[in-house]
Amino acid sequence: MPLRCVYTDLDGTLLGRGASLFRDAEGDFSMVQARAIEACFRAGVEIVIMSGRREPQVHELARIMGQTSYIYEAGCAFALDGETTLLTGAMAPNEDGTIYEQIEARGVPRYLFEAFPQLLEYHSPWHHDRVLSHLFRGKVDVAAANRVLAEHGDDDLRLLDNGAIGTPMPAVEGRTHAYHLVPREVSKGAAVAAHARARGYERSECIAVGDSVEDLEVSPAVGHFFVVANGPERDPGLRSQLANWGNVTVTEGANGDGFYEAVVSTLVER
Repeated sequence: MPLRCVYTDLDGTLLGRGASLFRDAEGDFSMVQARAIEACFRAGVEIVIMSGRREPQVHELARIMGQTSYIYEAGCAFALDGETTLLTGAMAPNEDGTIYEQIEARGVPRYLFEAFPQLLEYHSPWHHDRVLSHLFRGKVDVAAANRVLAEHGDDDLRLLDNGAIGTPMPAVEGRTHAYHLVPREVSKGAAVAAHARARGYERSECIAVGDSVEDLEVSPAVGHFFVVANGPERDPGLRSQLANWGNVTVTEGANGDGFYEAVVSTLVER
């Protein structure tokens, strides 16, 4: 079965230090990611970014890579050849504002901050100008946070762990994590499955590459999922979950080196 599509996370996966396409995990200049993109181009394989970033950011990165599809705001929506599909279930922009504004008006971020004082805050400045989800950083128990949502009658939302990041917080020991507050139906896995259906791809014709617990949710939607080496190295929570998935491989390389490894090894096998 030929490879037809590669779904990839950005930060910590395709991108190297400083969120650069041309830096490796140590910050040295690298063409490895570009060579992997070239290999996909020559083999007729589509690359689809799946990111927690805002749509304008992901659109520009996809355009630079010569791609016309991308998934943004942690799976809240995907774009395909200029058309956007929302995957936010019953929640949609309306006269009350964007989904971001509707969540804010319900007071959800406020009471989450109160429930986890000094352990959760907005992931400034990247939380600005979002329309479908909220973006936080800190160190919280996601299950406990989702129980807080349910206790307030907001179980149509959920908090997602987007993995370890490097931004320190005074009250947090070790690495902080990035978190997305999204409509309950939202996940990168659901977005990947929806995009693949729209393109007519079979599950076995697709692979995905990521570095976080949230990214692992994509595993059931693809034939093979690759976790780049830096993911489990910096996040024990991710490491503990790897055995729960039957189609997951941890690459030897970190960041873009791991992405290259995933792409080239799959192309060679097929």
